Amino acid sequence: TCGFSKTLVAVLLLVFLQGSAFGIKLTGNGYTDILIAINPKVPEDPVLITQIEEMIKEASRHLLNATEKHLYFKEVAILVPPNWNKGNYSRAETEVYDKANIIIDEPNKLHGDQPYTLQYGECGSEGRYIHLTPDFMLNDDVSKYYGPRGKVFVHEWAHLRWGVFDEYNEEKPFYLSGSLIEATRCTIKITGKYIHKRDQKDCTTDPVTGLYTKDCVFYPDKQQTTSASIMYNQGLNAVNEFCTKETHNTEAPNIQNRLCGNRGVEEVITSLSVDAGVAVVPTPPSILPTFTVVQRWQRVVCLVLDVSGSMGSRMLNLRQAATLFIQKIVEDQAYVGIVQFTNTATIREPLTLIDGKVSRDKLVGRLPPSASGGTDICAGVEKDGDGARGDVIILLTDGESSINCQIRVKDSGAIVHTITLGPNANINVKDLSDISGGKYHNAADGVDSNDLVDIFGIMRNIIYYKYLQTFERYLSFFPQQLESTGLNMIGWFNGSVSIDRTIGNNTSFLVIYERSPPDILVLSPFTRTYDTSHFKHDAPAKTLTLDIEGTAETGKWKYSLLNKESTAQSMSMTVTSHAVSEAISPVMVKTHMSQLSSNGSKPMLVYADVNQKGVPVILADVTATLMSDRGVKYELKLQDNGAGADAFRHDGIYSSYFTELTTGKYSLKVKVHNNDGTARFSLRRHSGALYIPGYVVDGQVVMNPPKPPVSEDDLQADVGSFSRTAIGESFSVSLPPGVPPPNFPPNKITDLNAEIEGDKVMLTWTAPGEDMDQGTAMAYEIRFSEDSDLLRSNFSTAHLVTYNLSPKTAGSPEKLSFTLFSIIKNGTTLFFAAKAEDKSFLKSETSNIIQVTKIVPKAPVPSPTDAPGGPDTSGGGVNITVIVISVTTVTMVACLIASVTMCSIKSRRVNHA
Repeated sequence: TCGFSKTLVAVLLLVFLQGSAFGIKLTGNGYTDILIAINPKVPEDPVLITQIEEMIKEASRHLLNATEKHLYFKEVAILVPPNWNKGNYSRAETEVYDKANIIIDEPNKLHGDQPYTLQYGECGSEGRYIHLTPDFMLNDDVSKYYGPRGKVFVHEWAHLRWGVFDEYNEEKPFYLSGSLIEATRCTIKITGKYIHKRDQKDCTTDPVTGLYTKDCVFYPDKQQTTSASIMYNQGLNAVNEFCTKETHNTEAPNIQNRLCGNRGVEEVITSLSVDAGVAVVPTPPSILPTFTVVQRWQRVVCLVLDVSGSMGSRMLNLRQAATLFIQKIVEDQAYVGIVQFTNTATIREPLTLIDGKVSRDKLVGRLPPSASGGTDICAGVEKDGDGARGDVIILLTDGESSINCQIRVKDSGAIVHTITLGPNANINVKDLSDISGGKYHNAADGVDSNDLVDIFGIMRNIIYYKYLQTFERYLSFFPQQLESTGLNMIGWFNGSVSIDRTIGNNTSFLVIYERSPPDILVLSPFTRTYDTSHFKHDAPAKTLTLDIEGTAETGKWKYSLLNKESTAQSMSMTVTSHAVSEAISPVMVKTHMSQLSSNGSKPMLVYADVNQKGVPVILADVTATLMSDRGVKYELKLQDNGAGADAFRHDGIYSSYFTELTTGKYSLKVKVHNNDGTARFSLRRHSGALYIPGYVVDGQVVMNPPKPPVSEDDLQADVGSFSRTAIGESFSVSLPPGVPPPNFPPNKITDLNAEIEGDKVMLTWTAPGEDMDQGTAMAYEIRFSEDSDLLRSNFSTAHLVTYNLSPKTAGSPEKLSFTLFSIIKNGTTLFFAAKAEDKSFLKSETSNIIQVTKIVPKAPVPSPTDAPGGPDTSGGGVNITVIVISVTTVTMVACLIASVTMCSIKSRRVNHA
């Protein structure tokens, strides 16, 4: 039945009152509630579970050592697929695949078997999940190229938990430190040899860049005297610590320095509140973690529907969305029940097996028709409960009730997905989802918002992914939402939607109206015209549905709705489609906020991940709409440019800051288009463990096989025109009483770059905004020093660069050139950084620090046969002046002094990769 046990456990009350939320927790010094999920397409193998357990045990020892006896792994759950049947697995409760912290999945095109962590955000922001493959876990011939599994896991845990980044850089493996060429690493004390990977000879220097040639590789010594750093090379036996403030290499051009202000990993970790204040482990009896292996069983869903008096005007929306869920979304062989509640609760329909049209129609017929009475949400979710462990509850309410059943929800083991309607919901209703591992959504009133349809549409993904036997079935079973829009209007409502080559099966156009059915016209790209007569009309639910037979035509579909009334009415259009086949993965979109609640102390970030089976889709048009419960709409253009809110350029993750924070609840919807055909696939990788090229053993280089290359075969074709719509969890903002909305400074510049043009320095960057990446800043402050630490710790005392430049709108490219190198002598290294300032005189954080080194090497005198124009009779030598920007660009000025002065100036942009 639908509901909970009413047992009250005191320890749960203590945990809840301490502010516990669903997800990883720190209990004493040990991490608990860690969830490792195995993807349904991974074949059953009991050895895989054993290997997971051994890896975490080893990782616990390494983590304790790396954190100086402060932290270890304590409790871990392993969620196995529902199609595994050889083990005696416990029943899963709140453990679901999309909440997993670590995923065991087949390799994807970009990373292969490389362990990696999906990171979206800023330095110090938690990652989404760690990705490991079955071959990495089971095959020692695969894992040995990354190092011991336990230490690799600690490397990835640092990405996931503390939001730090890799200290190597495959794109910029070398840099100049003064006149010395160094490998990008931490610490600088890691020793090794620079060897050509083809002939194993010493590396040679590129005369243009001043760095080693691109086929040069740094091979570390197998035996090291330094113990750092795990975030550089986790495979070295001696390496078992993170770089500290004292040992960190601030000059290395890696992502850790660029995004974390040149701070070491340990310095970032100790600055975070997430694990702050933990004392040294007082030598517990054991630091070995405990494991539970769980599996999701029978599919049980209970609709818990609010029919109190305040729901009166919302009952039509409720019935429309619930009808859609029962008729179109819930799959066969699931059990569905319906509970309605006012200040008491009633079971309208007990659990019913979905096995065809009759059972679906029966459930629709049992939806509550009207509303009256008071509201007691807890009465609804607790109705007649005796065994809801692992079941799913979808609670739909206006939330106008007090909440006092959070502990019983936690104790029940059920997952509660909460949907609140309108602006007056008690924000504590969200607790029911937070504490049970469910999702929370707030829907605006009115047909034109289309919020309820969107929310119930994604419930299929949330509820049933964990039950499917294969990933391919998941892709074909779940629809992709292509369009979701609505208006309150008179006359025509027009729009278009693109069907791309990856989708087209079971394509559906759903029209919802407020009072009277509109006239409808749908035009396919080439051959067909559909009018109102082709739509199935459900008059009680006020919906019209067109299901396209076979595979829908590829291209742009156009639609028009005509409100025939003389007064405005609300109408909405939703278009969904399925994958064209199990062999072709569709382009998919996921969106979320950086945090689900805010007190206004810092800006929030919006993220959208656009990919095709893990391969990033870049250069798409991505727009986020945030709607407050008071009806205020905010639209944000999301960027994938590696600036502002966006951490990595062209990784398929689009981002923007949300700064207009006022108290209330907000919904999130993202629309992605590629109407102009500019979108492409990208090879950008996420943060991951270093593939070790080899070692130096007793003075000899022992090479590993080359890292498996990324296949570009599937990346050559254009993505094609496509449309997608996705919604994320709702979030809340609660400013302290009497506190006005916050005023934020410009965002930190993270892509400051430089090159030389003649005798001038050219700086380029992406313009920040007045408030983070929104609007236009007022001014820039650019400084330089021979000491990078001075720029980082005491920016205002460094030398000021004078300029005449007015900031452009946020997101625009900025360029500034100035003469400076006449004061630089051979071997001089300068560091540059910048800040932006807004009209309230608030300044951004210091930008990434770039480095410039001037080198004047001596070249040999050419022989008479080599000298241009014949023998050199002047007695002069050849002076070659090379000015190097060690970040991304190089310029060479070559002056040949012979009997007459000949000077050629060559400028060239160089990719260090």
